[in-house]
Amino acid sequence: MITAYLLYTGTDGNSHFKRGSISEGALVKADHALFKETAANSSFDWHNDPIPQYVITLSGILEFTIISGESFIINPGDVLLATDHTGTGHKWKLLNDEPWKRIYVVFQENADTHFVPDEVE
Repeated sequence: MITAYLLYTGTDGNSHFKRGSISEGALVKADHALFKETAANSSFDWHNDPIPQYVITLSGILEFTIISGESFIINPGDVLLATDHTGTGHKWKLLNDEPWKRIYVVFQENADTHFVPDEVE
């Protein structure tokens, strides 16, 4: 199972996240992909995601934080499903001494992202 985090804007206008996974073997209608690398020890202050996309981390360990102060850690191989296009947004920082290498996969409008949230105990 591939670990995934859904980052979304709630009805309160704030960014929130849910931990889950992406259904194995799921085909998602994608529009395009972009490869990017950011230098080690980098960070990016409060922002929103511009378009609905998967962010698949290849290297680097990151901490994402939302306005409530809650945070989650992204490791290589994890998927961020970025859909918080409005509201308070999020910020991130690299936690290790590796660059953040990643692939952005922009999915088509109304595509099924195949995100499955973890069950709440």
